[in-house]
Amino acid sequence: IVYLKGVGPKRAEILQSELEIFTLSDLLTYFPFRYVDRTRIYTIAEIKPDMPYVQLKGIVKTIEVVQGKGRNNRMVAQFSDNTGTIELVWFTGIKWLKDMIKPQVEYIVFGKPTEYNRKMNIAHPEMEAVHQQDEKDMGLQAVYNSTEKAKRNGLDSKAIGKLIRTILEQHKTTFAETLPDTWCRKLNLISRDKALRLIHAPTDWQTLQQAQFRLKFEEFFYIQLKLLNQLGLRKRQYPGFNFEHIDKFFHQFYHHHLPFALTEAQKRVIREIRHDVLSDKQMSRLLQGDVGSGKTIVALFTMLMAID
Repeated sequence: IVYLKGVGPKRAEILQSELEIFTLSDLLTYFPFRYVDRTRIYTIAEIKPDMPYVQLKGIVKTIEVVQGKGRNNRMVAQFSDNTGTIELVWFTGIKWLKDMIKPQVEYIVFGKPTEYNRKMNIAHPEMEAVHQQDEKDMGLQAVYNSTEKAKRNGLDSKAIGKLIRTILEQHKTTFAETLPDTWCRKLNLISRDKALRLIHAPTDWQTLQQAQFRLKFEEFFYIQLKLLNQLGLRKRQYPGFNFEHIDKFFHQFYHHHLPFALTEAQKRVIREIRHDVLSDKQMSRLLQGDVGSGKTIVALFTMLMAID
């Protein structure tokens, strides 16, 4: 990961220690935990304080630095469109922002609206002049997990996304497929290459779902394959115990101490377990049932088989 453009030794150490990203493959499979819809531009009149994130288009009318207590200054900009005005507020980076944000310039603003003193505002919004707006930022925007230490070192969600885009842009060839073509066609799965590209930069919700389904299927498939392989290995290398004699404790409890009748489902499962423990192969079994359905008594009978 240290050799990826934009990383270097210091950032590589942070990626490794904070996010457990050691290789380009680790970064490529560091998937977003959510997405923000930037396909719609709202008007200021539509904004409500309970909305998660909004995107606005308008003009910065005025900018002023408001003196607070001590050194706690804040910068406030009045941002307007043809339906109203909203305050944009910053508490840090004021010196740099004063030079970057210009009055009477049209901007695209993105952030979470809140209400304070009956006024709507957006704190620390993302801003970009309309003439600089990149089309790739107008769709579904991926959001990546980060840590405070990583953020302090310039590795917030946006920076992580930029590094991933660098990998995707540099890797012009197709990422290797891991599933048979016949399966992909039969199950209507998109290719692994397409899924890896769309999971980080989906064009819409439908393509995102296709990418997620493909990658989830692949993950579960290989987990299941590994478990089956381990099961087969155990059966071949490690013989189980053959419970040949089941009599005293099992039958005494069943006939003389069981205070209720077993259900047909419980009897069936006990018979299946009895069949398994007669074999000299290890038994792997998941006992599944609702709360109060009687799983514990089945487990007790299994233990009595072992005691006998």
